Amino acid sequence: MSAATILRLQQKTSRSFNGLGWPSYVALAILAITAVAVCAPQILAPGNPLAINPADALQSPSPVHLFGTDESGRDLYTRVIHGAAASLGIGLAATAIGVGLGAILGFTAGLGPKLVDSALGRVFEVLFALPTLVMALLFITIIGGGPTASILAIGLATIPGYARMLRSRVRGIAQSGYVEWARLDGVSPLRVFTRHIAPNSLWPLVSAATLGVGQAIVWVSALGFLGLGALPPSPEWGAMLNSGRTYIATAWWMTVFPGLAIVVTAAALTALGRRLAKLGIA
Repeated sequence: MSAATILRLQQKTSRSFNGLGWPSYVALAILAITAVAVCAPQILAPGNPLAINPADALQSPSPVHLFGTDESGRDLYTRVIHGAAASLGIGLAATAIGVGLGAILGFTAGLGPKLVDSALGRVFEVLFALPTLVMALLFITIIGGGPTASILAIGLATIPGYARMLRSRVRGIAQSGYVEWARLDGVSPLRVFTRHIAPNSLWPLVSAATLGVGQAIVWVSALGFLGLGALPPSPEWGAMLNSGRTYIATAWWMTVFPGLAIVVTAAALTALGRRLAKLGIA
């Protein structure tokens, strides 16, 4: 790669990050706090999320208990902070499965024989027509419930979307002029793939995966709310919503604060992913 090309890429990246805008910086700040909650929750909430204290059951938000307490007297602020690892971890793992397997199938469809492309294309269309949550519930009924099952179900359910997007991208790049020139110049197929097709095809998955993590967190929480994901007393946000729905008329904070954590985190990831896609970074 020439010095001029490197300079143009650096200038483009610099302009892109300078054009993120304040909503993206707010999203980055929220995600930074979430990252601290995932990696070192004791910094933000030094208590034990599973510690019960019946004497403090169902206390409303106060300076002592910022988010109130649940039916067992557990501090909800501590549980929400410590629950970030479970909710975000499951969302990241599910997205990794979806992106990884989707990339394999997308490259296979985009670069394989027409018969393989046609067959996989029909499968993608059929599966893509089904809502992701419906597909996840279908997989849950087959493999059972629990956090591991949630990861697999949501990961498998998101494969068609990533594969279909990558297949379209790969087909366009494989037929582009600079790839044709590389082939005519005697460059080996493997080098064409690793140097031209793969890098230009995979970068858009970054913004798609950022959006996908936010969506996966919502779907994981939905499964937890239905009792098909993590189970109480786990501080996973969806499981907390499931526990709080019984007391929603008398202890609104049990559902409001876990719900806000889901909404804010998913919104931050979505805002950042959309901005990256719009700026062309990914």
